[in-house]
Amino acid sequence: MKLLMIYASHFGYTPTIKTLNFVPEVIGGKTYKDVQVAFIQVEKEDEERVPIKKFMNFIKWLKRKNDFQTLILHSFGHLSESKADPEFTLNTLNALQDKLVNSGFEVYQTPFGYFLDLDIKAPGYSLARVFKSL
Repeated sequence: MKLLMIYASHFGYTPTIKTLNFVPEVIGGKTYKDVQVAFIQVEKEDEERVPIKKFMNFIKWLKRKNDFQTLILHSFGHLSESKADPEFTLNTLNALQDKLVNSGFEVYQTPFGYFLDLDIKAPGYSLARVFKSL
């Protein structure tokens, strides 16, 4: 699993093109203020064992650094050449969301299986952008 974490003072998305038939139709976008956005690539090797504990430890560490409560999970298949099955990826994102909510985070997901127009305003300080390979 690869993560690109971006702290955003503003994050918004609008669905443009649906790429997977098994996902529901989504109309309209959303915007958020002061959020940590997790660009996540679930890799083929994660299908053997998802690194959920490592993910949670990393998120808790980053929370101490960036002091956020709201997290956006965004499937982003551009961080590695290795890609998990789309249905496995969606199930993994849902499992991560459940774990995060149970740990007290407010969590949202961008629409899975869509190309999205993104609107991001990210401040320029040390840990506003962090890459992690789990």
